[in-house]
Amino acid sequence: MSTGAPRFYFEDVVLDGVLETPAMTLSHAHVALFRGVCGVEADDGETIPDLLPLCLSTGLGWRVPQPPLAVLAFMGVEWHVLRRARVGDTIMSRSRTVVKRAMREGGVVIEEREIIDQRGEVVQRGRFTFLVAKRPAPESA
Repeated sequence: MSTGAPRFYFEDVVLDGVLETPAMTLSHAHVALFRGVCGVEADDGETIPDLLPLCLSTGLGWRVPQPPLAVLAFMGVEWHVLRRARVGDTIMSRSRTVVKRAMREGGVVIEEREIIDQRGEVVQRGRFTFLVAKRPAPESA
């Protein structure tokens, strides 16, 4: 019997299934930590670096009740910044499974993701493509 953390396998993925993360308010501390790690230069002090909302939304994905996908490979990303976020904005992420294609050892899953601010406006959006494992066969006794 496996004692590993629960995973969400290819068979568990629901086409058009939607997940929403909790929200987070962007602060000067988030900006300072991001700039310290990434070496991004400061601009006006109120504008959030473009990649920070994407990074935070990925982290917020660990706070949804669904176990994480059993990802075998990260196959690609298309990402668009529609509007710059600012310190004080509150963001959340909504993802929807738009493609589920079976393969021998797993399957390809494509998620569309949007980062939405406190006004309900989409700040960033894109697609993630994953190779996801199929559920392992039960172990025999």
